[in-house]
Amino acid sequence: MIESPPLPQLLPGQRSRIRVWDRATGAIRTVAESTELLFEAPNWTADDRLVVNAGGRLWTLPADGTAEPVAIHTPGLPPVNNDHVLAPAGDVIYASANDWHIWSVPIGGGSPTRLTEEDGALHFLHGVRPDGGRLAYVRLDPAGDNWWASAKIHTMASAGGDDHAVTHHPGPADGSEWTPDGEWLLFNTEQFSTLPGHAQLARIREDGSDLEQLTFDERVNWFPHVDPTGEVVVYLSFPPGTTGHPGNLTVELRLVTLGDWTEPTTVVELFGGQGTINVPSWAPDGSAFAFVDYPVD
Repeated sequence: MIESPPLPQLLPGQRSRIRVWDRATGAIRTVAESTELLFEAPNWTADDRLVVNAGGRLWTLPADGTAEPVAIHTPGLPPVNNDHVLAPAGDVIYASANDWHIWSVPIGGGSPTRLTEEDGALHFLHGVRPDGGRLAYVRLDPAGDNWWASAKIHTMASAGGDDHAVTHHPGPADGSEWTPDGEWLLFNTEQFSTLPGHAQLARIREDGSDLEQLTFDERVNWFPHVDPTGEVVVYLSFPPGTTGHPGNLTVELRLVTLGDWTEPTTVVELFGGQGTINVPSWAPDGSAFAFVDYPVD
């Protein structure tokens, strides 16, 4: 088994800022920041709170920034990473932990439940089907030196079990998330390029049919997130030549109409990458999304 990674740390002189982009005005406001904790990956709850991770724990705070982040009490939960999503009912956080498993965590705190089996694989959660019945995750089977190349999209029952592969093609895939109508899984994949690391966005049916490439550019595109109205998508765009999804780069958050991927608009340029917007972070009404940046003073 691959050793658990160290928890990410801020660089000297660096801050993590939890921020909100307003869809109507394009304005950006900072709702929390820290020079000690490296916050990552906001989710936005139905009652206007944000859920983030930092220091291996899950934290919550008001989306308007009127109170500081508070750690959620989750006894027995291994250190979590930046792959966590909310159940549609709002009562559960599904979270990937650094033991390579997916856990179900009561949003108000309490004992978690491990959902994935000891099958030798690494599991990284990214999406929940709109009806709450299934989870989409990235499965890696570590073997040899280039185990990342085995990354494929799978789905499983939200209570655990009933695992099915969605992608079978060569080249790593990541960032899988359903559209609000449940018809498609959006994700990023390197299968359309022979250039290592050159991820583009695609969509596929849950049964693995009708694969379609969506973005066609020189940048490296990751983590597509559809707003709850099903109108627009925000995604993370890395500079050309980037391999994987590292942190501490100048990156862009791009907005595109769901039905037309040909004319994306850069709505935010920031210093970040890994941790900025790994998971769905739209407000429930689609009026805003949350993200994290990491400026260095």
